[in-house]
Order: sequence, then C-alpha cells, then structure tokens
Amino acid sequence: MYALFWLIDTVLELMIWLLIIAAVFSILLAFNILDTRNRFVWTVGDFLHRATEPLLAPIRRFLPNLGGIDLSPLVLILLLQFLRIFLATTIVPALR
Repeated sequence: MYALFWLIDTVLELMIWLLIIAAVFSILLAFNILDTRNRFVWTVGDFLHRATEPLLAPIRRFLPNLGGIDLSPLVLILLLQFLRIFLATTIVPALR
C-alpha cells in the first residue's frame, strides 16, 4: 500500500514540474526567445500542451478573464500540492 502512495505522490510531483516547465516555456514563447519554427521547440511545446491542457482547461472555464495573464497553472499547482499534503497526512499515518 505504501508503494501505491509513493507512486501517486511521484505522479503528482511530476505534474507540478510539468506545469512549471510549461509556464516558463509559454513565457519564453511570448517574448520570442524561443522560435516555434524550430522542430524541437515545437515538439516540446506540443508535448507540454498535450500533457497539461486536459487539467488546465476546466480550471480556465471557472477563472475570470484577466487579459493576458493565465492563473490556471498556479491554481492547479496549489490544488495538486493540497492533494499531496492531504494524502501524506491521512494515508501515510494510517499505513503505519
């Protein structure tokens, strides 16, 4: 059972890192530091979009439009951190 908790916690942590990388990537694209005509840059951006968009799209529907500022990654990171802490404080003590 502890291995299952470890797996869930690791997946949540990886998702948080993917969100951070996707946010930095989008900032670099917005300031034209990265060029999407480069095949590698496009492939990385496509992967990050496909990996994060299914979780970010429902959050974007509830958040108000703030112009060019997208707070959905921040909201999702906070929710994932809450879930990690909740699982660590409720499941791990029950396993011992």
